Amino acid sequence: MEIPRHWRIRQQRYALVGEVCPHCNAKLFPPRDICPQCGEDARTPYQFSGKGEIYSYTTIYEPPAGFEEYTPYTVALVKLEEGPVVTAQLTDLGEQPLEIGMPVEMVTRKIRSDSDERGMIIYGYKFRPVLSRQ
Repeated sequence: MEIPRHWRIRQQRYALVGEVCPHCNAKLFPPRDICPQCGEDARTPYQFSGKGEIYSYTTIYEPPAGFEEYTPYTVALVKLEEGPVVTAQLTDLGEQPLEIGMPVEMVTRKIRSDSDERGMIIYGYKFRPVLSRQ
């Protein structure tokens, strides 16, 4: 991915900014210009809370190119409080067992590093179990 594209998608990658449809109030992530619910324009930015729950998950043992150094890692479908389901890597799991319905929160973490001469480090959202408040 080229540097200009990183700048264009930084809001959705670092802050979970999507869109809300002003016609039917559907929350959209990733952002789309047309609402899939009602077919109208949906260009109003919407800041998601970053809170959700695990809808489903799996552990990756044979990763795609560029992610070999991170295996094994867990990827989940996370149902956000506002409705959309996003795919994201889980982090900060420790010894805690995973469960469907487990509450999670978004955090910004390193996704990977480019292995070419640029050496660009790519950050993005991941989800971790909600930290217990004591």
